[in-house]
This record gives sequence, C-alpha cells and structure tokens, in this order.
Amino acid sequence: MQTDVCKRKMGQKFKVGDLVLVSTPNFNKIKSTKKLKDSFSGLFMIRALNGPNSVQPELTRELMSKHSAFPVSLITPYSSSDKELSPLRNKPPLEIPPLEEEYEKKIVKVLKKGGKETKKKGNAL
Repeated sequence: MQTDVCKRKMGQKFKVGDLVLVSTPNFNKIKSTKKLKDSFSGLFMIRALNGPNSVQPELTRELMSKHSAFPVSLITPYSSSDKELSPLRNKPPLEIPPLEEEYEKKIVKVLKKGGKETKKKGNAL
C-alpha cells in the first residue's frame, strides 16, 4: 500500500509557474503551537524544477533562509474552489448599519462607588 502512495505522489507532474502549497512541519520559523499550526503553508509559485522529484518554489525571505528546494512529497498542488461546485462559499458583502444619532445619557443609579478609599489612621501621641 505504501508503494501506491509513493507512486501517486511521485507521479504528479509540476511545471514552472504552477501554484503549490508547501508542507509546514519543516519550517521552525513559523511561530505557533504545534497543535494550531497549519499543515500546509503558502500559495507559492514554482520557480524551478530540480529533476523529477524536487521542486524549488518562490518563498519569502524568512522561509527561504533554511530551505530552497523541496521534494515532491512535501508539495501539494493548489486548487481553487469552483463556484459552481460550492455556491455557498461565496461570502455576502458586509452590511454596515447606519449610524445612530447621539442621545443624552442619564445616570439612573450608582451601584458602586468608584475609586480607592483611604482609611484615616489616628496616631495616638
């Protein structure tokens, strides 16, 4: 079964200019907890192919300082969502409520006295 997975991953053909996502466990510079870290990062464009099993995406400076090329097994092709297949993903525009006119506020009741109260200590001489 493992060989089938390898065949599928290695069988992906990438071209220069394709948009891809990169697996994030190799990036230690992304600051977040392990539990909340995304499994894939980016939307990077492939800059060069280093053979059939190695890809060199255009990364940001922070990420490029450690890694410049990745094996195909750590790269996932980006697929944008299709509006016909998922029509509910469209976000409706935000409605901004009209501004309310200012009105005079009246204090009805004071529940607690604010501020610090200091106790006066009498010194007996």
